Amino acid sequence: MASKKLHFLLLFLFLFLLPHFPEVTSQTEPQILLQIKKDFGNPDSLSSWIDSTSHCSWLGISCTGTSVTSVLLSGNNLTSSVPTSLCQLPNLTHLDLSFNFLRGHFPTSLYNCTHLRHLDLSQNLFVGSIPADINLLSPSKLEFLSLSANNFSGDIPPSVGKLESIVELLLDNNLFNGTIPAELGNLSTLQTLWLANNPFPPAEIPSSFGNMTSLSFLWMTSTNVFGEIPDSFGKLKNLMHLDLAMNRLAGRIPTAIWMLDKLQIVYLYHNKLVGDISVKFGTRSLVSVDLSMNALTGMIPEFFGKQVNLTVLNLYYNNLSGTIPASIGVLPALSDIRLFNNRLTGALPSELGKNSPLWNIEVDDNELSGELPESLCAGGILTSIVVSNNKFTGRIPESLGNCSSLNNVQIQRNRFSGEVPAGIWTSAVNLTTVMMGHNSLSGELPERLPWNLTRLEMDSNRFSGSIPSSAPSLLVFVAGNNSLSGTIPENLAGISKLQVLSLGNNRISGEIPASISVLTSLTDLDLSGNRLSGELPESIGSLPVLTTLDLSENRLSGNIPAEIGNLKLNRLNLSSNSLDGEVPVPFQNQAYDQSFLSNPNLCSSNSLVNLRACGRRWSARSDKLSRGLLAVFIILGSLCFLGALALGLFMLREYRRRRDGSVLKAWKVTSFHKVDVLESNIVRGLTDDNLVGTGGAGMVYRVQVAGDTAVAVKKIWNSRKLDDKLEKEFLAEVEILGSIRHANIVKLYSCISNSKSKLLVYEYMENGSLDQWLHSSRRVDGRGSLDWPARLRIAIGAARGLCYMHYDCSSPIVHRDVKSSNILLDSEFTAKIADFGLARMLVKAGEAESVSAIAGSFGYMAPECGWLRKVNDKVDVYSFGVVLLELTTGREANGGGDEHGSLADSVWRYFQEGGGGQVSDLVDKEIQDPVHTEAIEIALKLGVICTSAAPTSRPSMKDVLQVLQRCNERNGRDGVEITGFGEYDGAPLLGTKWGSRRRKSLTDTVTDTDAGAKSDHVILLQ
Repeated sequence: MASKKLHFLLLFLFLFLLPHFPEVTSQTEPQILLQIKKDFGNPDSLSSWIDSTSHCSWLGISCTGTSVTSVLLSGNNLTSSVPTSLCQLPNLTHLDLSFNFLRGHFPTSLYNCTHLRHLDLSQNLFVGSIPADINLLSPSKLEFLSLSANNFSGDIPPSVGKLESIVELLLDNNLFNGTIPAELGNLSTLQTLWLANNPFPPAEIPSSFGNMTSLSFLWMTSTNVFGEIPDSFGKLKNLMHLDLAMNRLAGRIPTAIWMLDKLQIVYLYHNKLVGDISVKFGTRSLVSVDLSMNALTGMIPEFFGKQVNLTVLNLYYNNLSGTIPASIGVLPALSDIRLFNNRLTGALPSELGKNSPLWNIEVDDNELSGELPESLCAGGILTSIVVSNNKFTGRIPESLGNCSSLNNVQIQRNRFSGEVPAGIWTSAVNLTTVMMGHNSLSGELPERLPWNLTRLEMDSNRFSGSIPSSAPSLLVFVAGNNSLSGTIPENLAGISKLQVLSLGNNRISGEIPASISVLTSLTDLDLSGNRLSGELPESIGSLPVLTTLDLSENRLSGNIPAEIGNLKLNRLNLSSNSLDGEVPVPFQNQAYDQSFLSNPNLCSSNSLVNLRACGRRWSARSDKLSRGLLAVFIILGSLCFLGALALGLFMLREYRRRRDGSVLKAWKVTSFHKVDVLESNIVRGLTDDNLVGTGGAGMVYRVQVAGDTAVAVKKIWNSRKLDDKLEKEFLAEVEILGSIRHANIVKLYSCISNSKSKLLVYEYMENGSLDQWLHSSRRVDGRGSLDWPARLRIAIGAARGLCYMHYDCSSPIVHRDVKSSNILLDSEFTAKIADFGLARMLVKAGEAESVSAIAGSFGYMAPECGWLRKVNDKVDVYSFGVVLLELTTGREANGGGDEHGSLADSVWRYFQEGGGGQVSDLVDKEIQDPVHTEAIEIALKLGVICTSAAPTSRPSMKDVLQVLQRCNERNGRDGVEITGFGEYDGAPLLGTKWGSRRRKSLTDTVTDTDAGAKSDHVILLQ
């Protein structure tokens, strides 16, 4: 009886307490997966996840037995946060959510996935810091963790060093701006570590990294590390791939690195490494070595000639000397060798190319001599040979005439002689560039040049024969200073794409054909110093973009057609001909006063210097004065002239005495850099002969001061009444330039002033301004165009200068007049920001400053400058975006758009309307190269983003610099896309997708549903 009561009581308690027991989950794994699908927002990519099929066959699902072990959903357009339901899968070991658009902070809910061994969250839009307790992420099992290409910021937490089983750790291409923890050295199982392309603060590489003895792949490009490479790296016995490029490392390369037996890849380019490459023994497994753009000295060691697996050897931009080891010529795998810009001497290895699949050789700008090896194209795949600016002699190898793979030949400025092998013009079916000027080459050109040849420069040689009549793709033909003869082809349709035609100083005769009007893309025409005769064809006046015309020193006659006056010419020279009549009215001004010399029968109705007035001829028949009266006038005039000359000499001597005496004492000199510059030398150098430029605020002179040293002097005014506006601009430039120091900002040496003149003395930039290289209308004689790598380096340099101004100055600076003419280039083509006359210092970082007038240059000026009195650094971002569009399209900012507006407006409209073609349609033809297509398009699209009408939609200069640096890192490689700019939870959004080919529209919108989000708009650019 008691037993029955006990059972009854227990039953009662069970029924009573049942509702209060924790709920027991009875979901099956298919039900969990359907919940995961729902949590992802039921995306179309998961439409195959339905009850009627086996869940193990669903997209991205892998099972062991019937239990899910892997969820692999890379590249499925997932846009939500990471579902917490994922960790309900009890046996999940592999989770790959890469290449999506997942948002939010790091998903700590994944800590509940206790069996996780592989986690890939790369190529998404995550923000914020990595949690300090990241070691709770399956600490004893996790082997692979990739957070690459997101927007994580802050520190890499030291707790990462507690992931005791980790083998691969990928943290590259984020926004980490905190420390690199030394605790990473505790990861004894780690084989792959990627930290590249993060804005870490300057720091040395932790010496504890030498304790990662299992490490085989270390990638730390662009991580802002400095100092020496730790000697502890000699303990990394398993290291195969070492990439520390684009940092500020200095000192010698530790010898121990070259003793690592497994080392295959060494990338240490673009640092400040010095000393010899001291290697004598060790690894023979090297595959690729890039030590370029450092300050290495000494000889190229024989060590490299023993690397039987070596395919790439890049040692360019160093101070290496001596000869190239002959053993390098017998390497069986060598395909790419770049040694340019060193001080190498001697001959090229005689067997170079004979034993290997050589496709690229660049040894330009050295002191190499001897003849080119016959074997360069023995492998049959040689694409590019660049040996310019050396001392090579002899003939061009006949074997190059049978090299059908040739695309790029640059042998200019050497001592080559003899005829060019005829096969170069017929066998090289892919030939696009030939630059062979300034040699002693001879021979004749064929009537038909290769179909896709775009650039032929052969000036200053001994070529003869006639001008080719067919070159369907030719854009640049420079053949001056040769012995070409015959006439200009009557039918020019075969060369109708020409942009530059320079045939000066040859023996070309006959008339200029009227058919020249078919050259509608021609910007530069130089036929000077020939034997051309007849009249000028009026059809020259119909060339729509012609900016330079030189027909001097010929035998041309007749009137100058009025139609030529319609041309917008920056340079015109018709001197030393037999032209007559009145000069077209548009040319009757001071700008063309040297354009018509030695044409005695030309005249001008407007007192044009060097031309007589029309209607007046000094002849006996037309002169109404008698011979006697004329003689009296001549005598009186001579006496007056002699008297004026004597007085002038006396006044000049007195002026010099006063100037060199008391006047110089009145000069006030304020120096900012120590330089041997005397104010008297500066003042005496302000002559018309030294004038190199003018601007809205004054004139610029090039003044020689000491030996070969030159400085640039900007003269702000020269009047007793001071202009308030110019005074403010002057003081602004002095205040700013005198207080800042940066490699990409022009250096101000001193300020010299007195009561009448104010001068700025700053470093002279040998290569002028960027716009003089980009735009043929401003291009200085003898300057060619810039290739894409040079343009990208200039963009990065200018961006660095602006970043320094915006973020690193004690008081942030907004330039307010960024444009290509204010980006100057030194002898090494290093870009430097100049002309701070419109710059303003901001009182606080991020605080806009009120301005009293619109400032800037049309075409570069941000839209808000016209209606806002408050401006911030985003106006510089807009202007820099226009410069990027100039660099990529080759068009001018205010004249390179369509009929509806500026260049920025035109490109924006192209994208908004679908473009009607490919992005490549916008790209400057001078830089179109399949090798760089992806990088050029990225830079162009970045320019589009920067020129957004809304300031808040533009990235910061830090973001812009980061993308350009990534672009440079991947320049010439495949698969690069920009993912987006924007803001999420206060953090900037910037992602980069490597290798993805998916395309989206220019301005896709990602709507953020998280309560903590502060912006719901992300610009996607793919």
